[in-house]
Amino acid sequence: MAAANSDEILHDFFPLLRHYKDGRVERLLGNGFVPPSLDPVTGVQSKDVEISPQINLSARLYLPKNASPAAKLPLLLYFHGGGFVIESAFSELYQNHLNHLVAEANVVAVSLNYRLAPEHPLPIAFEDSWQALEWIAAQFTEEGQDQEEWIKDHADMNRVYLGGDSAGGTLTHHVALRAGIDRDKLKAAGDNYGITLRGAFLNCPFFWGEVSLGDHEVTHPLFPKSFLDALWNYASPNSSKGCDDPLINPGTDPRIASLGCKRVLVYVAETDVLRGRGLHYKEILEKNGWDGEIEVVDVEGEVHVFSVFAPTSDNGLAMIKKVASFINKDE
Repeated sequence: MAAANSDEILHDFFPLLRHYKDGRVERLLGNGFVPPSLDPVTGVQSKDVEISPQINLSARLYLPKNASPAAKLPLLLYFHGGGFVIESAFSELYQNHLNHLVAEANVVAVSLNYRLAPEHPLPIAFEDSWQALEWIAAQFTEEGQDQEEWIKDHADMNRVYLGGDSAGGTLTHHVALRAGIDRDKLKAAGDNYGITLRGAFLNCPFFWGEVSLGDHEVTHPLFPKSFLDALWNYASPNSSKGCDDPLINPGTDPRIASLGCKRVLVYVAETDVLRGRGLHYKEILEKNGWDGEIEVVDVEGEVHVFSVFAPTSDNGLAMIKKVASFINKDE
């Protein structure tokens, strides 16, 4: 009987994931693994590190061509997308994207492989993301025994940035907010040396809410509101506020003015169901008294996270150059 039921679907989130009644989770996208390497096109090196072996939390580190300890570089903590349920820092998609971004921005990057729902229901990915920032802070301690040399030798603790796409944009916001709220804890993670979080960029962030912002959210041909409502509740089954949970709806968070950086760059795309949420994010920050500088770039004719799928297209390259300029503005 169990074998006969093995193909019965309990949750169908095509084209992302199917969850069967026998407990099996089938990820339809983002399953590939490519090893770290020296990229022949960009000259960017990469390697994998463990952040917490106890919970299988790891990351892929990137070092740009001609990096030298004599010239410290900004550090970027990056969070991949995938609706909190698919993709990884080790897929070909993100390896390619980070190689181009690191080369253009000339940064040291840490691309986090946070744990995915449903096996690890939210807010686990949010906790993993914060732990990654604490781990980075700890790399700058003088007493640390296991410092990661690429970070210790090449990264500037006073020029740390956060970034991510889709669900990774949501994680970016959360970590930036928590960095403002828990600044003392972050400083302690760095053994009182601390790090300076300069800015954050959010690429088509996965923000949502119980009430739609317009008909386009309800009628979107690929990911209508009913789909994204169900996806969030599936990934975060213990949330009592549903899609108005502050983790996914920043407008419901009374602490939002505490965002722990002074500069934010947001990208949205014309045909993306999440476009309105990204535009609204600026209004939320400004209305609630955050005293930083935010820029929103609305790209005509483009799809969700277009620069991740096509980093060398005209619009993808323009975005990567914009992010590089954003990170290096303090130079």
